[in-house]
Amino acid sequence: MDVFKQLAPFYWPKKKLLFVSILCLMIATALGLVYPNLLRILIDDVITEEKYEWVPWLAGTVVAVVSLKGTLQFLHGFFGGRLGNYTAYAMRNASYRKLQSLSYRYYDKARTGDLMSRLTADLEGVRQFVGFGFAQILNMVLMIVFGAAMMLSINWQLTLVCFIFIPVLGFVAIRFENKIHPAFREMRKTFSSLNTAVQENITGVRTVKSFAREPYEVDKFVDRNNAYKDNQILIANLWGNYFPVMEILASISVVILLGVGGTFVIQEKLTLGELVAFFSMIWYIIGPMWGLGFHINNYTQAKSSGERVLELLNSEEDIVNKPNAKKLDPELVKGHVQFEHVSFGYEGDQHAVHDVNIDAEAGKVIGLLGGTGAGKSTIIQLLMRAYDVQSGQVMLDGTDVRDIDITSLRRQIATVFQETFLFSSTIRNNIAYGRHDVTEDDIVRVAKLAKAHDFIMELPLGYDTIVGERGLGLSGGQKQRIAIARALLNDPKILILDDATSAVDMETEHEIQEGFKEVMRGRTVFIIAHRISSLREADEILVLDKGRVVQRGTHEQLTQVPGTYQDIYHIQYADYLEGKAGQQGNEVKV
Repeated sequence: MDVFKQLAPFYWPKKKLLFVSILCLMIATALGLVYPNLLRILIDDVITEEKYEWVPWLAGTVVAVVSLKGTLQFLHGFFGGRLGNYTAYAMRNASYRKLQSLSYRYYDKARTGDLMSRLTADLEGVRQFVGFGFAQILNMVLMIVFGAAMMLSINWQLTLVCFIFIPVLGFVAIRFENKIHPAFREMRKTFSSLNTAVQENITGVRTVKSFAREPYEVDKFVDRNNAYKDNQILIANLWGNYFPVMEILASISVVILLGVGGTFVIQEKLTLGELVAFFSMIWYIIGPMWGLGFHINNYTQAKSSGERVLELLNSEEDIVNKPNAKKLDPELVKGHVQFEHVSFGYEGDQHAVHDVNIDAEAGKVIGLLGGTGAGKSTIIQLLMRAYDVQSGQVMLDGTDVRDIDITSLRRQIATVFQETFLFSSTIRNNIAYGRHDVTEDDIVRVAKLAKAHDFIMELPLGYDTIVGERGLGLSGGQKQRIAIARALLNDPKILILDDATSAVDMETEHEIQEGFKEVMRGRTVFIIAHRISSLREADEILVLDKGRVVQRGTHEQLTQVPGTYQDIYHIQYADYLEGKAGQQGNEVKV
């Protein structure tokens, strides 16, 4: 029960619901013992003694008991259901908050389908057990205790004889639990894998279709579906072996009862009514023992689900605020960024950046250029404190970012990522995502700066147009311009453009850059780009290779020095340079 002890904070605040639910079930269970006694009275005191005038009273008693028991069972379900729903509600909120607090490092390994499974199917398994499983297991114990006490009060010798096979029933049930729990744990994993396959296929459907890989995706899904099917068959086989054994053992107990009890009746050690009452009460004990497998089934499923939810809730948060983290005053932030001998490497990798030094004074524009894996985006993520440096320090206005409140820090930074993400909402809501206190004029203003206003107004509903999931329905350039407008609206002290104009044409890029000149004024800007045209106006350009800064300087300086920057410049402007050289040659000839 260690899993449920760890989950106690989610259901214990509503312990009154649990206790009331259990109390109602206990009374209902106790009322169940009235039936065998009524049968005994009916046979021994009414039929045998021919006191038939008692029959209406017995019938009335049965109706009253049934009505009261039904009411109590309803209350048990009502309060148990409320407890289960409250528990699931609290766990769902806690899990989602946990997902929001986990760092980039966690999501580097996490699978969306697996996380969705934990927040849906696993939470539902825990909800059912907390709402009803606890009470049902306790009820099972009470039925055995109450039934045994009643049987002992009638004839202790017959009770002991009937209980010979009860320990065997318990042993079989425990053996069953030891086998079924690993099977259910594996079932959750295979189901999660199945969800992941579906989620990835739906998300990447355009890629799948563009490569005509539908048959491959179907085969991959079939393989995972087979694994899930095989696991379900294994569980079915375990159940199939368990039930016949339990039924045989239960039937043997009943045979012993009828054989020994019948002998006692013949020897007048037991009345016929007491034998009939015994027969009813033994099922009061055998039933729970037989159903022990069902309760073990519920418990093991809930335990497996609880383990997976706890695995999420107990995930380490490696990027957290220090106890006395500094909260930035937006009015006092200047935006002076410094990297001092910064080195960092992802798990299991060599250094993504090594001994990087940057001094970006407030209002300066810093360009980052380099090939894939050179460390450009890593530098930005270290500034945002998506990861913590392994050596050196990143500072904002002279304060190490690790000493600054994370939320406070990131509110001063706006980023336009290379991979644009839009929410399934209106264009207006996507632009205003970073703030809640904006006017329509503010939204239109930044849309115009990002050169997005014109195409938005051409849409049927303008700013009220709903974009599809992840922005599907818009071109790459349109999505990127909306993302740029979203970043500009945040009015940041530090603006990060991670290849922000990669999906637009050269003409639109030029128009956007002209708009940037206005919004860049007074802000520290980091531009990651593959196009040199995006970096020409930078105050300093850093050229990176394998995590190291191999060149730095202005555009004019770097084009005059042999090296990576000059090579890229010549490649990107080859036609222009050749044309210029040819023009100069013609002028010389003339």
